[in-house]
Amino acid sequence: MKNGLEDGSIRSYVRRRYEKAALQGVVIAEGAGCCAPGQSSCCGSSGDLTPEQLAGVKQLYETPDVLELPKEVTEIALGCGDPVTLASLQLGQTVLDLGSGGGIDCFLAAKRVGPGGVVIGVDMTPAMIDRARANREKLGAENVTFRLGEIEHLPVADGTVDVILSNCVINLSPDKPQVFREAFRVLKPGGKLAVSDIVTRGPLPDAVKANLAAWAGCVSGALEEREFVTLLEEAGFVEITLAPVALPREVIDEAVEQLEEVDRSGLPEEDVYQAVFSAKVTALKPA
Repeated sequence: MKNGLEDGSIRSYVRRRYEKAALQGVVIAEGAGCCAPGQSSCCGSSGDLTPEQLAGVKQLYETPDVLELPKEVTEIALGCGDPVTLASLQLGQTVLDLGSGGGIDCFLAAKRVGPGGVVIGVDMTPAMIDRARANREKLGAENVTFRLGEIEHLPVADGTVDVILSNCVINLSPDKPQVFREAFRVLKPGGKLAVSDIVTRGPLPDAVKANLAAWAGCVSGALEEREFVTLLEEAGFVEITLAPVALPREVIDEAVEQLEEVDRSGLPEEDVYQAVFSAKVTALKPA
């Protein structure tokens, strides 16, 4: 149980919210993601991207390759960073994306690893898998596959992956130590973990941590930065780095607005602004 919430209820709630996003192609208006409307710098947008939203996507991703993707892919981007660039991918590598959603990071990774490489996306939401597979067919991305599964129980063999990516997904898991153990299991010796995720500095108010809507919106499930590093160490990872990246105030405002049936009058706004941020995280499995 996490903060008074059963693991199963957290997972079911998150699955329902992201299934709705996949089926409707709308990730902001329904509060499914962790961003303010039009804030492509975190969870994307819906429908055709405006010039301002395209600029936001370009700001989020350090590679211009993202702007070559069709709107069916970019309109359901739910991330908070650019793990593909962070990973420094090489030709021929096998890459695994934890919580692959509509597939944006998988398709960007596929271009980096080339035809001789392999990219595997794992997501627990059947509708997201269907959407990602349709996007794969549209793009003709033959070196990308999508598998239905939970990131706590990866449908991937031991020691078969060179690099693991994840973009604003680990915070949604009710069992993060198990996520890191699974990541360690499937990586080859010397393999790399490259993650963009929401983390916190200092404790969040109990009202935030105990709210399902905030959990689905990337807030209440976020680890404190030191705990994130400690859990990676306990899983066996070494050479861990965690670099904070400030989120726009509008993004945090939207996330707090997602709280359901919570009196927000007592929430210390400035503390929340300072406590919640995105982070670039890398770690290695010993060779």
